[in-house]
Amino acid sequence: MQVDFSSVRNYYEQVVFREVAEKATARGGDSVSPDALLDVACVALNRLPPRYIRHDADFYFFLTEQERADNDTAISEAIDYAFGFVLSRRAARLKG
Repeated sequence: MQVDFSSVRNYYEQVVFREVAEKATARGGDSVSPDALLDVACVALNRLPPRYIRHDADFYFFLTEQERADNDTAISEAIDYAFGFVLSRRAARLKG
């Protein structure tokens, strides 16, 4: 049997990619290299649990308002941590 699994994805990927791009713009855009932003996205995603879905509605349908708020907080905290981690490592590498 052939099954097309291409509709299955980790919910957090697109959300994190979008948020990282938005926060990079807020930080001054060009001051953070595209390579660093890819690292930020990877670090942030690794701090979040995988949530595989086929449709965004599948994810939201089963969440309470509190769970949605907690989810948004977790995403924001993971991205903030990732920016700090990646940028401090890059700065230390440039100094040393």
